[in-house]
Parts: sequence; structure tokens; C-alpha cells
Amino acid sequence: MSEKQEHVDVIEEKGIGQAAGFDPDSPAIRTLKRKLDYRLVPIWSLLYLFSFLDRSNVGNARVAGLEHDLNLTGDQFNMTLTIFFFGYIFFEVPSNIMLKKLGPKLWITIIMIVWGIIMMAMAAVKDYGGLLAARFFLGLAEAGLVPGVIFMVSTFYTRTELATRNGLWFSMATFSGAFGGILAYGISKLHGKGCLLGWHWIFIIEGAATLVVCLIAWFGLADSPEKALFLTPEERLLATERLRIDAGPATETEFSWSQARLAFTDWQTYTYILGYICGSIPLYAMSLFIPSIVLQFKYSVVTTQIMTAPAFAAATITTILCSMSSDRFRERGLHCFVPSLVGCIGFILLIVTKDSSVSARYVSLTVTCCGVFSSAPAMFAWFSGNIGGHSKRAVAIGMIASLGCIGGAIGSQVYHPSDAAGGYTIYTLINRRRANFTPEEYARACQGKNLLDKHPDFRYQT
Repeated sequence: MSEKQEHVDVIEEKGIGQAAGFDPDSPAIRTLKRKLDYRLVPIWSLLYLFSFLDRSNVGNARVAGLEHDLNLTGDQFNMTLTIFFFGYIFFEVPSNIMLKKLGPKLWITIIMIVWGIIMMAMAAVKDYGGLLAARFFLGLAEAGLVPGVIFMVSTFYTRTELATRNGLWFSMATFSGAFGGILAYGISKLHGKGCLLGWHWIFIIEGAATLVVCLIAWFGLADSPEKALFLTPEERLLATERLRIDAGPATETEFSWSQARLAFTDWQTYTYILGYICGSIPLYAMSLFIPSIVLQFKYSVVTTQIMTAPAFAAATITTILCSMSSDRFRERGLHCFVPSLVGCIGFILLIVTKDSSVSARYVSLTVTCCGVFSSAPAMFAWFSGNIGGHSKRAVAIGMIASLGCIGGAIGSQVYHPSDAAGGYTIYTLINRRRANFTPEEYARACQGKNLLDKHPDFRYQT
């Protein structure tokens, strides 16, 4: 009798096999999910926490004086944010292919070592060109983590369990905003130590911490349920069988180029890309610029770092609750739409309250954060659960995350220093554009009748 058949017999003897219907409320399934949750979800969350800290700490470094010390002018800081996403766009699909070929455990560890080193090296940049190059290569190295984690979640959990787990690790994006501001405040107190500036220490310490976390990734992750040594042999087989049943006819697990190519011809891939782009624009705009926005509330630099925390903390809670609700009701679309609508309302409130009290503006900011972050886990669960086959899913997730980062590139250009006095509104952008018209552009804009507020000489009140 084969070893696999012996395990099947043991499972059936214990009443936890297919005959039991893989009831999600059965003791065996609850024990299995509890083991997976306690072992894998905290590691995925920790990896994403450091990924998000390392990509967005440049906003905290800016508040700590990076922009001034590097003599950045105009939109140069925004360009260092945008260039990061080009690294993402170029490398996310190849990275997910490498993850499938080498296994998540090895590949995730490799890319974390690389980005941790790059993060520490950013403390040595002397000018705009150096920061630009460092941010590009940081994006290149980090590109594999998000699509990799989304793919790993889909290989350990059934489709009705994806949103909650995605919500738990993704909530680290909002937690990193809360934790990152406080951490940056503490680290920046090292200003002057070792002849280094505060923002130097932000990059060095957070990069070094990433290298330490690499060890946790290497010793804690598993490539698949079959190789999860923290499970018993019976639990490994049970985990594999319930995923096979949940997948239906889409049971391919070995890497296949013919399966991978199907991702490029499936309409779902491009529909999800569009949705991901739309969600990424406000998400990255918030995560990258909240310190700069809060600074406009006339707080000190130190208080600004701390005051970014409550808004992100609230968003952490709503993100987890929304993802749990998505799995509870086995619904994805509305759990993407409703939080996005809340985010839109938040942006409107930011415009309406720009001349109001600091409290009103901060509440508006918090509402915006809660909305734009809470829709992401349901989106991740939607596309990772609807695309069958490991190879096709790995490539499709890479494509969605890659091209979806176009939204991140756009989001990084939403707020400009010159907009700050106007409260970061669309009217400020329009006024500035009209003020910079060339004579030819001005002449074209003056053509037509009944231009009214569309006339290039008209200035909106901001």
C-alpha cells in the first residue's frame, strides 16, 4: 500500500476525509486552519509590514529633512516616488514566475535580502540622481512580495477563506502608517549621532530590520501544503485534498508555460487590472503623502510624525472588518465598491473642510484612509479566487499587480508641494496649469463660445 493511501485511510478512519464533506466547521478543518493562521498569516503580515515601511518611509524622511538636505526642487521628490513603481511594473510578472519555479520560501528570502541592502544604502545618497536610482532598484527588488503573498494565500486556503487572510496581512499597510510615523519619530531623535542625520538613521535602521526578518521568512514559510512540515502528514493531505475539491476542474499545480500563457488572453486579467489601477491611485496617494498633508495642519515636525498614526490605526480596523465580512457573506464586488465609495466621500470632505478646523480636516482624512485601504483585500480575494490553475494564477496575479501599479505611479503625482497652500485640491491643479499655459496653449483654450469658467483667465477659488 502506498504512503499516500495509508494517509487517506487514516483520515477516513478519523472521520475527516472527503466522506465528511470537508465541513469547514469540523474539528479537523478548524484545527488545520488554526495551524495555518498561527504559522503563516503572522509571517506574511510581518513581511508586508516591512515592505510597506521600506517603500513609504521616504515620506517620513522628507518630513525629517531629506528634501531640504538633498536640495530637491519642484517635482523632484514626486519623481522619486513615481520611479519606484516602474521597478514594480517591470519585474512583478517575472518575479512570480521565479516564485513558482524556485518556491516562495527561497525566492521571498532572496528579494528581501536585496531590498534590505538597498534600503540601508539609501542613507548614502547625496543628490537627486542617487535617490532616484535607489528608489527604482528598491521597487525592482520589492516587486515580488505582494503578488507572491497573494499567490501563497491562494495555495493554502479555499476561495471562501481568502479575503480574511488577505485582509490580515494587508492591514499591515495601514498599521505601518501608524507604526511607521511613531517609529520615524523615535529614529529621527538620533539626528546628529555618528555624524548622521535623522533621515539617514530611518533608512539604516529600517533596512537592517528587514535583513533580520529574512531569517523569519526562510525558517517560517512553506512552499506548499504538501511541504508544510509544521503540519502532520494527515493534515498535509487534508489541506491538499480540500484545496483540490475547492478548485474543481482547475487542479493544475505544476508550472506549465501553456497554462501561464492563458493569463494573457483571459478577459478577467485585464478587467481586474483596471480595477486595481483605480484602487491604487488613492491608496498610494494616501500612504505616501499623509505626513505631508498632516504637516499642513501646522503641527511641528515631531507631532506630524505621531499624528499620522490615528488615521492609519482606524483604517487597520476597518480593513480587517471589511475582509472578514467579505468571507462571511462570500461576496467580493460590494466589498470593493462600498469602501471605495467611502474613500470618495472622504476626498470630497477633504476639499469641503480645507478651511475648517484641524479636527474637521483630520476626521476627513481618517474617513478617506478607512475607505481607500479597506477595499483591497476583497479585490485580492476576487482575482486570486477566480483564476484557476497555479501557473495561470501566478502569471495573472503578477500582471494585475504589475500593471495595477500604474495607479501607484499616478498616485505618487497627485500631491505637489506647490499645491499645499491651496489645500491639495483639483482646483489648485487647474489654476496652476492655466497659469503655465504657453501662448499657443492659451490661444487654443480661448477658442469657442460660452467658455465661462473654462476660460483660461478664469481662476477657481480653492
